[in-house]
Amino acid sequence: MQAFIEMNKLNLFYGDFHALKNISFTIPRLAITALIGPSGCGKSTLLRTLNRMNDRIPGTRIEGQVAISGTDIYADEVPIESLRQKIGMVFQQPNPFPKSIFDNVAFGPRQHGIRNKKILDEIVEQSLRSAVLWDEVKDSLKRPALSLSGGQQQRLCIARALAVEPDILLMDEATSALDPVSTFKIEELTHELKERYTIVMVTHNMQQAARVSQETVFFLNGEVVEHAATQDLFSNPRDSRTQDYISGRFG
Repeated sequence: MQAFIEMNKLNLFYGDFHALKNISFTIPRLAITALIGPSGCGKSTLLRTLNRMNDRIPGTRIEGQVAISGTDIYADEVPIESLRQKIGMVFQQPNPFPKSIFDNVAFGPRQHGIRNKKILDEIVEQSLRSAVLWDEVKDSLKRPALSLSGGQQQRLCIARALAVEPDILLMDEATSALDPVSTFKIEELTHELKERYTIVMVTHNMQQAARVSQETVFFLNGEVVEHAATQDLFSNPRDSRTQDYISGRFG
């Protein structure tokens, strides 16, 4: 697979705490890469380096390189807002805005200057279709987003992320707060989305990683222990710590 995101000797510090240690691996284009490992191992921190959300935390310091399509995203000349436009993110808890369904999806395009109602209508419909939510809400787009079920809210958040036409979709435990039926719908959705987007997902659910991802990265104590094709990592891990983790001996 073609490398799309490349990390080279990446180190991240929160003050004196060394959170990510000498991270070097690549993420392929148009595939799902799962980041697994016990709580506090650095996988969500790594995810947030990809859209520079860690910049907002006082005392954060980055060393090394993170490149997307060959561009170092931490270079001084890279505008953060345009970077984040190309990288959508979905969080653990659904977080729709206290607005209508329509206004949630239209929010990003409006922020980027789109005011034409016909264009906004098209973007909202296409984004909701991409998130497999259109048929459920097309007759009630003025309803408050917070009136939707948890699973629908999370798919709405995915639609909102897709509305600004990103290249990359980051998913941080995006199904952990959902019921099994909603989780299944979002897993099915990711299979479709990977045809158009590069997806990086953090998950504690190893069965989910095995079901949906093409590549898996195992983190432990801020380091990458193992990175391999998902089938290989789960069926024939090279490192004994990976074997211990996926067999449930710790974590």
